[in-house]
Amino acid sequence: MTMQSVQQLDIFADSRDVMLRNDVLEQLQQRNATAARTALERLAAEYPGDGALSAMTALVRDLGSGSTAPFADHAALVVARRHLEDEVVPAARRVLPAQTVHAWLAPCWRALAARAATLAFRGTDAVNHAAPLWLMAGEWTAACDAVERIESWWRIPAPLAWMTEARYRAAGLDAAWPLLAELAWLAPARFAALLSALGDASLDTLRRRFDAAFPGTGDVDDYAWFPAWLLVVKPALAGRLGEARVQRNRAASRATALLGEILRREHEGDQHELVNLRHEFSRLHAGLFDTYMATRKVQHR
Repeated sequence: MTMQSVQQLDIFADSRDVMLRNDVLEQLQQRNATAARTALERLAAEYPGDGALSAMTALVRDLGSGSTAPFADHAALVVARRHLEDEVVPAARRVLPAQTVHAWLAPCWRALAARAATLAFRGTDAVNHAAPLWLMAGEWTAACDAVERIESWWRIPAPLAWMTEARYRAAGLDAAWPLLAELAWLAPARFAALLSALGDASLDTLRRRFDAAFPGTGDVDDYAWFPAWLLVVKPALAGRLGEARVQRNRAASRATALLGEILRREHEGDQHELVNLRHEFSRLHAGLFDTYMATRKVQHR
């Protein structure tokens, strides 16, 4: 590169509009609302057509709002959440460095969650509750606390999914296995969506194996059988999956519990009872039973 080219780049980097824009960004990243507004006004006065103005304005306004009053009702939360999702989040992604966006938005989600703390869970409007907002803020303990205030949360797909994610984020995959199993049985589609959201390499590998090998119909409801299949391919997880609350009205849940018992009987060498248990398992899912028997090198007749 020639000396002239270097000088031209230096002139560009030091140009007035870049400097003013960086002044705004610096104050935004420090979350200094007053200084950010002053810097923004200076940029707008000198460069009214600057492409970053609208996004920066949205962020400065959000910094300056700072309300901590509890939401009066769910409708108020809806308005505030949509403002954050539709205006503030895109603006942050537009002008802030990519590696700082999540951290910058976390206090915004935290403030929303705190204001929503007194709002009751509504099954028809599950997203408008404090728990998923705490998750967006990265506050795992607060998310758990919010879910636990929902009566019988483990029987409801949305709060069970929130608790499962919070447990995973706070303590890792091993701690989350029982809740992952319960979610798979109760709401296979939510289970599949959560696996994608978690981005866990080992879970993704297991999911690909399941998709390729499970003898099912190929639709999302197959994921209800993921925990039972998991015991076939990874029997060492029997202890962790055995902590899940069995849902007796769901065949996939009963099959997982039954397979856990089969594994225990195999270890003990109780052949008589093992025959009966295997027969019962085969009636719940013949294809998975065949997969299990293949791992035992036993011909099913």
